[in-house]
Amino acid sequence: MEEIYIRSESETEARGPFNLEQLVSLADTGQVTAETLFYDATTEQWCAIGSNEELMGQILPQRKKLKIKSKAKLTLLNEEGDSSPPITVDEMLAAAEGRTAETAGRQDPTIAMARAAVIGRWAVIFMFLVCAVGELLPASDAVMAMDPMKLLPYPMVLIGAIDLVLATLLGLGVVSLYPFVRFRAALGLGFIGFIFWTNGQVMPLFYLAGGSLGLYTCTIFVSYMPVFVAAALGLAGLGAVSWFLIS
Repeated sequence: MEEIYIRSESETEARGPFNLEQLVSLADTGQVTAETLFYDATTEQWCAIGSNEELMGQILPQRKKLKIKSKAKLTLLNEEGDSSPPITVDEMLAAAEGRTAETAGRQDPTIAMARAAVIGRWAVIFMFLVCAVGELLPASDAVMAMDPMKLLPYPMVLIGAIDLVLATLLGLGVVSLYPFVRFRAALGLGFIGFIFWTNGQVMPLFYLAGGSLGLYTCTIFVSYMPVFVAAALGLAGLGAVSWFLIS
């Protein structure tokens, strides 16, 4: 193994000889630096260790400095930033319903279905009220008298009373009555339609068929366009029937 003598610039006497392992140990303790002189037998001169690239790499190799990575900052939705204001509850609800620029077109389909169902329910309520007017108004005197004998010539009074009860319950949100509402639509078409048919009244029968279909389908559809079409058909048809009964 190569034996190396060393000394500092201020020293006149050499130290050693040392092998490479011993010089590495001295370098670890700071006793040997790049400025430390070593005796170069080839040139027969004292040279700084740092001037000899090969020896410098063996004794004082460059070590990579370890850097501590800074802690990543988490951005929270409810945390107020430097430039953006905090998100409010109303903004979060608007985003969930697809009413913001970022969430447009991403609305939860169940929300649209629920709103369409509400429109259909109110359409059914107005249909029942329109029907009740045409069914009860011609027999208003008999209804006010509360005389069963006077009510006999007006068989549609009972249906009118049922329509008023159904309209009231639906207005209170009792949608569990929808199966009975569908039965009422079929019953009205059959009972009142039979009266129109026996009297040869074709146009009122046609209006009744369209109105009953609209009434029935308003309890089934949960999309905007079908509900609007069913509501328009039901209100127009039953409104025409009610006007015919009154006039």
